[in-house]
Amino acid sequence: PVCVLFPCPPLSPTHFLPPTLHFLCTEQRRLGDRTDIRKRKRILLLLFYCSRVVTMGRVIRAQRKGAGGIFKAHTTHRKGAAKLRAADYAERHGYIRGVVKKIIHDPGRGAPLAEVHFRDTTKYRKVKELFVCVEGMYTGQAIYCGKKAALAIGNVLPVGQMPEGTIISNVEIQAGDRGSVARASGNYATVISHNGDTGKSRIKLPSGLKKTIPSHSRAVVGLVAGGGRMDKPLLKAGNAYWKYKAKRNEWPKVRGVAMNPVEHPHGGGNHQHVGHATTVKRTTSAGRKVGLIAARRTGLLRGKSKLALRGIV
Repeated sequence: PVCVLFPCPPLSPTHFLPPTLHFLCTEQRRLGDRTDIRKRKRILLLLFYCSRVVTMGRVIRAQRKGAGGIFKAHTTHRKGAAKLRAADYAERHGYIRGVVKKIIHDPGRGAPLAEVHFRDTTKYRKVKELFVCVEGMYTGQAIYCGKKAALAIGNVLPVGQMPEGTIISNVEIQAGDRGSVARASGNYATVISHNGDTGKSRIKLPSGLKKTIPSHSRAVVGLVAGGGRMDKPLLKAGNAYWKYKAKRNEWPKVRGVAMNPVEHPHGGGNHQHVGHATTVKRTTSAGRKVGLIAARRTGLLRGKSKLALRGIV
């Protein structure tokens, strides 16, 4: 476009380049083939604009994690997703029998997995499912999944069919999601109450919070195996190395206060200290979003009234 007040010719792409790149383009035009120059000019222009994307500071670790890259989970040796059976007619109206064939270790997961074989309901074949193992489960055990299954360790039932006080794990929050809470080693949820009018049940989560879920959401009877895993300390750096090698790139972790100001908002200073409040707002820029993000409150929970609000007492 031509300016009305100060007429000037339309700017070519080379006008936006720094003097050095502009000189290179003009030299190439004078000496080389024009088609080749256009290609080179496009590449130079692209490089110039890419270099202008980040102009201030350094991309901090929290920003780099968001992009994935070297921070992706190490999933190569993992055995597969641990889920309940897909809910079908057999489970909704009766039960189906399965046999625990193996109890296996899954790299990066604290709880063992159980490989359970079921009969396919439509074809002559076996279907293998991976369940999160519960305490007391053993190879060769017959487990039953469905509305009319017995209340026994390892069986899968709708929460509405369980009496109050039942210890459960691998609970569906939305009916049919195949298990989403109380899946870590040693964890369990507790059935608190049922409401027949609304078709809802109330459970207590491992965190202590109470949650209302549909009564036809399924769960496994029993608590997840592998409890007490954190009671034994790692003792040495080598053990921590192997533990996190199976998970993802998150160890060792350099503290923010040990960094330079360009690398972290908590960096710099003559002593290792933050120097300001660690709470940041939700809408703050990505390079400053470290510490307590959008914290409603900070500090320890003190007093019975506040603990009661969390459902812990």
